[in-house]
Amino acid sequence: MHPNPVFRKTETEKNITFARQRSFGILSVNSEDGPLLSHIPFRLSEDGKYLEAHLVRSNPILRLLETPQKAVIAVSGPDAYISPDWYGVDDQVPTWNYIAVHLRGALRRLDASELHDILERLSASMEERLLPKTPWVTDKMTPDVYEKMQRMIVPIGMEVTQIDGTWKLGQNKPDQVRMGAADGLKSSDIGSEIETLAEHMQGASER
Repeated sequence: MHPNPVFRKTETEKNITFARQRSFGILSVNSEDGPLLSHIPFRLSEDGKYLEAHLVRSNPILRLLETPQKAVIAVSGPDAYISPDWYGVDDQVPTWNYIAVHLRGALRRLDASELHDILERLSASMEERLLPKTPWVTDKMTPDVYEKMQRMIVPIGMEVTQIDGTWKLGQNKPDQVRMGAADGLKSSDIGSEIETLAEHMQGASER
């Protein structure tokens, strides 16, 4: 997380909403040989206190989960390069604006009997966003194919004990300066989800 507290004033509820909407992040767990990382979809509870997901059985993180392990999931949002020329004032430097939320807690391996329900909840939460498309459900799969697929993955859960968010949107700049950067950003292609980031910058303030 960014050390400047100005970028970390976002309410916990907003960080939870952001993480729930993204539902994808980088899981990191420490091992004897260093951090292990895995890019995973997940489902976060409405109160942000519990997260469930699954890993491919061959994932080395699973070998660490004979006992619960401290873990973090980094959820990234829009990001982009900010040129100092866009501010309209002198003596500025280049920077990178972005949104990110970190979910920390105790990660554990779950019993295989929980896998089906986790898959159902995860797919349902995504399919709901595609309405009015008829939601995909596991019943559409051939039973033996579904059972074979289940044997290849392992359910995991994390009790979330800490949620930190960085919304680096130029809140440390005067409104006019920040708006100038947001306008300049719209002509850029250095970053991801640039229009969304510009909108967040236009709505940000130091207060």
